[in-house]
This record gives sequence, structure tokens and C-alpha cells, in this order.
Amino acid sequence: MNYQIDFIDSDKPQVTLKEGECLSEKLTIQNSPILFGCRIGICGTCAIEVVHTDSPLPEKTHDENEFLNAMAPDRKEVRLACQIRINTHMKIRKTEI
Repeated sequence: MNYQIDFIDSDKPQVTLKEGECLSEKLTIQNSPILFGCRIGICGTCAIEVVHTDSPLPEKTHDENEFLNAMAPDRKEVRLACQIRINTHMKIRKTEI
């Protein structure tokens, strides 16, 4: 199944990904406002605010959970794009933590 990723507050076009694909594997500077640094969940470069999903996202990985608990403990809408495996349509925006 394919899912659409919409970038809120950006002129970048919608991106379509297959179920199970990781955002960091498909998003590039050419098609996304999201930047990636380490791609393993420890730098926070790819922090996003999840504005809307059609279904709940997969649970946070251990590394993502540890990082976000330390850096953005009160922001439950923040995720690390490099750690998300697609399972739903999403509306996201780049955020700072």
C-alpha cells in the first residue's frame, strides 16, 4: 500500500511512500524540507511535528524514545523522521527541539 506525506508550511510537493519504508530512506533535500544528519536517532536534525495521521504511527524506537524524553519531554507530537516506518498518511512539518 502507498501512503502520502504532506509537508505543512512548505512548498515541497506531497511524497508517496510504500508501507514500511523509512522516511529517511526516501526524503532528500530535493523533495523535502526535512534534513537528516545521523539517520540513527541521536542528533535530532530530522525532528518533525506530526500534525495529522489517518492511523496511529508505529511506536517509538528505544533510541528515539530516549532522545525525545531528554530533548523534548513535553512535546508528544514531535518525532524523529529517521525512525518512522510509514504505515499511514501523514501531515508533518519541520520543527526545532
